[in-house]
Amino acid sequence: MSLIKGKIFKLSLLVLSIISFISESQSQQRITRADTLRGSITPERAWWDLNYYHLDIEVKPESKSISGTNTVRYLVKEPHQVLQIDLQKPMKITLVKQDGKSLEVKKDGAAHFVQLQKKQIAGEYESIEISYEGQPKEAIRPPWDGGLTWSKDENENWFIANSNQGIGSSIWWPSKDHPADEPDSMLISVKVPKDLMNVSNGQLREVEESDLTKTYRWFVSNPINGYGVNINVGDYVHFDEIYQGEKGPLKMDYYPLSYNLDKAKKQFKDATRMMEAFEYWFGPYPFYEDGFKLVEAPYLGMEHQSSVTYGNGYENGYRGTDLSGTGWGLKFDFIIIHESGHEWFANNITYKDVADMWIHESFTNYSESLFVEYHYGKKAGQEYVRGTRSKILNKIPMIGVYGINRQGSGDMYSKGGNMLNTLREVLNDDDKWRSILRGLNEEFYHQTVTTAQIENYIIEKSGLDLESFFDQYLRNISIPTLEYYYDQENTLHYRWANCIATFNIPVDVQIGKKKVRLPADTQWSEYKVGKKLPVKLNPNYYVGSFNLTGG
Repeated sequence: MSLIKGKIFKLSLLVLSIISFISESQSQQRITRADTLRGSITPERAWWDLNYYHLDIEVKPESKSISGTNTVRYLVKEPHQVLQIDLQKPMKITLVKQDGKSLEVKKDGAAHFVQLQKKQIAGEYESIEISYEGQPKEAIRPPWDGGLTWSKDENENWFIANSNQGIGSSIWWPSKDHPADEPDSMLISVKVPKDLMNVSNGQLREVEESDLTKTYRWFVSNPINGYGVNINVGDYVHFDEIYQGEKGPLKMDYYPLSYNLDKAKKQFKDATRMMEAFEYWFGPYPFYEDGFKLVEAPYLGMEHQSSVTYGNGYENGYRGTDLSGTGWGLKFDFIIIHESGHEWFANNITYKDVADMWIHESFTNYSESLFVEYHYGKKAGQEYVRGTRSKILNKIPMIGVYGINRQGSGDMYSKGGNMLNTLREVLNDDDKWRSILRGLNEEFYHQTVTTAQIENYIIEKSGLDLESFFDQYLRNISIPTLEYYYDQENTLHYRWANCIATFNIPVDVQIGKKKVRLPADTQWSEYKVGKKLPVKLNPNYYVGSFNLTGG
C-alpha cells in the first residue's frame, strides 16, 4: 500500500469511527422538548397526510442564502385547526397563507404551529403556502454533519449542494420533517445564476430563462422522503443512456462538472453494472418514472432519490481504498454502488422513525457484497462482507431510541451487513433468500415501515423462528459464541453463550471433513462423533466459537 493510499485508508477508518462516536454520543444525550417535537408524531402532525409539495426557491450564491415558497397540499384525516411545519434556525418563515389569507404562526424552536382559520373537514384536500428566507446552516464536514455546502470548483465557479440526512430537510426548507409521512409527488423549482445549472430529483420539465437567471423545474412523480430532496448547483454538463431494465427502458442521466466529463464517461459505467445486479437481487428499480441520475457533488455522496450525489474522486473503492481489506472493494466505485443501493432500501422502503435506520444502512451495506457476488461470484461476495467486520464496535445496539429522532449505532453498516449474510446462511436456500429480498421491495413498495414489519415479513417468508435472531443482533451488543467440548466418550457437547437466553439459531459446522447443521440454543446439546475431531464454524456466521477443553 502506498504512503498516500495508507493515509487515505486511515482517514476512512477515522470517518467511520466518527460516525460511530456520533451515534453513541447521541444515545447518551438527554431528551429535550425539541427532540420530541422533531422526532414524534405530534397531534399537530397526526391529523393531516402529505399529498404534494411545490418548493419554489432562488439560490443566491453571493449571499449564501435561499428565499422562496413551499406550497404544501394535504389531505385532512380528521378535523384540527393547528398544523406543524418545521424550519430550523437561522432560516425564517416570513408568511403563511391559506386561500389568500395570512395566518398566525406560533414558534417553538424549529417547530412552527400554523393557526388555521378555515375549518378543516375530514376527507378534503387543502393547501398552505409558506414563504421563507435566510442563510441556511453551512455543512462543515459534509455529509456527516449536514447543511448546505457553498464551494467553488477548480474554475472558480460556484459549486453548491445540500446534504442533510440526520439534521433533516428543515435545515434549508420548511417541511413536515418526519419520515413517517411523504408527499405523493413534488415539483422543485430552483432559480440560479444564468451561468450555472441546478439538478434536482425527478425529471426536468422546463428551464425558464431571464437576463440574469435560469429556473429549473424538476418533477418527482413518486413519493419521496424529505431528506432525499436535493439541489445541486454548478457548472454541469450532461450525458445520458437508456438501460433496458426489468420494467423496460430506463433513462439514466449523468451530471459531472464540465472538466470531469471524460472521467465521468469512464467511471459512471458502474451505474449500469449496479442496475443490473440490484434489479436481479432486489427487483425493478423503484422509480422508472423519475429516471436515475448521478450528480457530482462537493462532498462524498448521498442517496438523494433519483438524484444520487457523487464525490468519490472518480476512482474505485472508498476514495481509493477497500473498506473490506479483501481486494474486492477495488473492483467498483463504492459511492456509486452503495448510494444507489439506497434507492431500494431508504428511498423505496423508508423507515417511519430514524431509530430504525438500520433498515436503510444494513441492507445497503449488504448490497455491496451482493454486487460483488453478481459480477465476481458468491465466494468473492462473502469474502467482501466478512472483510468489513473489522469496522464493528459493538458498543450500543443498532436500533436507536424511538420518538426523538435518534438513530442507533454506526454498526448498522458493517454489523448489519454481516447480520444479513448470517441470516442467509441460516436460511440455507439462496433462491428463497433472493425471493425475500425482492419480496420486501414489492410488499413495501413506496412505503414507510417499522422494524417489526421487516422482521415479520422475513419470518413469515422464511418459515423460520427468527425472533431471537433479530433480538440478538438488532437490540443487543454481544456476539453469540458457540461453546463446545468433547467428553470421554468423544461426544461433542455444545451450546450458544454470550447471547440472550432465547437465542436458538442452528449452526453449520465442519467436524473433521463432515459438514453438519446442528440445532442449537443456550442449553447443552450433544452430537455423537466417535472421536475427537476439529470443529470449524461456517465463517459466514457472524458468531464466535470457543473450545472449552482448549484442544
